[in-house]
Amino acid sequence: MRRFLASIKRDCCRTYQTLHHVQKIPIPRYVTQHVRQMFIQTQNTPNPNSIKFIPGIQILDHIGTYDFNSLEAAKISPLARQLFRIDGVTRVFLAPDFISITKDDNDISWNIMKPDVFACIMDFFTSNQPVLLDEAALSSNDTAIDPDDDETTIMIKELLDTRIRPTVMEDGGDIRFVAFEDGIVKLALQGSCSGCPSSSVTLKNGIENMMQFYIPEVISVEAVDDEITELQQKVFDDLESKLDNDDGKNK
Repeated sequence: MRRFLASIKRDCCRTYQTLHHVQKIPIPRYVTQHVRQMFIQTQNTPNPNSIKFIPGIQILDHIGTYDFNSLEAAKISPLARQLFRIDGVTRVFLAPDFISITKDDNDISWNIMKPDVFACIMDFFTSNQPVLLDEAALSSNDTAIDPDDDETTIMIKELLDTRIRPTVMEDGGDIRFVAFEDGIVKLALQGSCSGCPSSSVTLKNGIENMMQFYIPEVISVEAVDDEITELQQKVFDDLESKLDNDDGKNK
């Protein structure tokens, strides 16, 4: 077991020092006047375009993650919307105790973006806004056991939850179960894992090997696009209608 967990970390093309590197971000003077007890740390991930921000406070009050790949998708999260307003941000991933930010692969460096992200997070948590507007409607557990799940699918979900997901979340991302069809496990990569250069190596040499070791029925593991669910789309549509109605009343 330890050998397979080690292979996941080794194949992500990083060193032990890089994984555990923590950088202190300078706190803008005007921000420290409002928040004095928040200390945000950053941690590099295997994806050079993604960084893990750890504010030292609870972000989500339940176990679960939320991945937003556009401003449109972030309608239900005031925090994610604020972060998307920063030039260069292309993805926002929210976990119970950290935020992963992915930037565009262009000339904007992290040295320029980090202070803006830092200030945005600090300002948001002083505003007392909710992180999610409709948390209950969006909450979904991809590894919850469904009555229609067969024994193999149940084993896959349990392995994801207990062995694989904790390791992936160390790198600022998550991995979501999509389906098990014809011996193929279909997973969606989220957060820092999405678009990571080493994600294919992680899937094949780490996750796939572990799955096949414990579950012989698994032939291969494939990454699929994390498409928005019908439930999430309904939440977006309902929220957009509510915002339009509020704007109309204020005119």
